[in-house]
Amino acid sequence: MDGRPTEPICVAVAGLPGSGKSTVARLLAQELGALWLRSDALRKELFPQPSYTSEESRATYRELLRRADAALARGQSVVLDATFRRRALRQAAREQAQRRGARWLLVWVTAPEEVVQARLARRRSDLSDADYAVYLQLRSEVEPPGDQEPHVVVDNRGTRRALEAQVRGWVQQLRADP
Repeated sequence: MDGRPTEPICVAVAGLPGSGKSTVARLLAQELGALWLRSDALRKELFPQPSYTSEESRATYRELLRRADAALARGQSVVLDATFRRRALRQAAREQAQRRGARWLLVWVTAPEEVVQARLARRRSDLSDADYAVYLQLRSEVEPPGDQEPHVVVDNRGTRRALEAQVRGWVQQLRADP
């Protein structure tokens, strides 16, 4: 046995652009043996020249959830990598996971603004087109999870090694508490 959960898990990795959510999502997918579904990749697949309209966002999230549902129906765990800035989007994903009998987890990735700004300035050849202006816009619109929405916070201000240790520690807890 490799220590992976036997029931499927649906993990939503959420946070603002530049917080490092895709790094966290990739690490979680590797640790859990889960399918990594990235909204940035889906958006570009659906809209090769995206304009980032509300309709594009709705279509992207619909497809993200459709693919997650198909994987969960097969008993496969999934890691959803998207800003999930609205509670309603997180609620829809959670309800879908529960309908499929999957465990639901929300991971909220944070980083200080100066770290985010530096990361976004260095970003090259990334699927995400988000820059600092997008970060500022989304920051003003985000509905962070509160006490009514169980979640874990991953502080992504440090080194890659520190982040990996944080994610591994959290996954060990997850495996210990079915």
